[in-house]
Amino acid sequence: MSGHSKWSTIKHKKGRADAKRGKVFTKIIREITVAAREAGGDPDSNPRLRAAVAAAKAANMPADNIKRAIDRGTGVLDGVSYEEISFEGYGPGGVAVMLELLTDNRNRTTPEIRHLFTRYGGNLGENGCVSWLFTRKGMILVPRSEELDEDEFLELALEAGAEDLDTDDTDYFRIYTAPDELHTVKDQIEAAGLVVEAAQMEMEPSSTTRLEGKAAQRMIRLMEAFDDHDDVQNVWANFDIDDEILAEG
Repeated sequence: MSGHSKWSTIKHKKGRADAKRGKVFTKIIREITVAAREAGGDPDSNPRLRAAVAAAKAANMPADNIKRAIDRGTGVLDGVSYEEISFEGYGPGGVAVMLELLTDNRNRTTPEIRHLFTRYGGNLGENGCVSWLFTRKGMILVPRSEELDEDEFLELALEAGAEDLDTDDTDYFRIYTAPDELHTVKDQIEAAGLVVEAAQMEMEPSSTTRLEGKAAQRMIRLMEAFDDHDDVQNVWANFDIDDEILAEG
């Protein structure tokens, strides 16, 4: 499993008991609002909204909060208008970094993101400078258990339409799908009686950049800074860092 994939899983584990739950809720609410604005307030006919609502429920967000976010997106309630923007750049050691953001003020957000890149030894680049290294895929996390046989699960996942299965993590199976097959595969996994802890889009790098020592620590600090920024919805990078260093943070 690549370094970034490991980071994604570690972040997910921490997020389940995140003391900054308000910040987690803020990001999900923004995503629900924009998804509803983009394609309507019915999750059954709006895959992006469906994924956002699923993330909200996984984070134990109250149903009233979810409904208000949808209503703001569809115009039933007044709300802030968010703009979707993306940034690309380089972290320590030339690591490729991609960010997706939702902001109500691009003029404020852009210099803040540039400052974070610079602070941790990277630099903000032009759009397109690193995106060619990444491919969008669906990713599903299924918790491991003693009752869940790896070979049987692999067969189930492939029959459901999975493109690949990562079994390196000790706590989860990671299923990769084509982007438009994410929810179909998720539904079939759940129909088999298994728990899906997360189902989301990921950007998988075609190659990775190895980091050690201070460069690895600075890269982790940069990822944490992006995760903590209110406007950053997703951040991906192609670093390869030892599991022990990632776990220590």
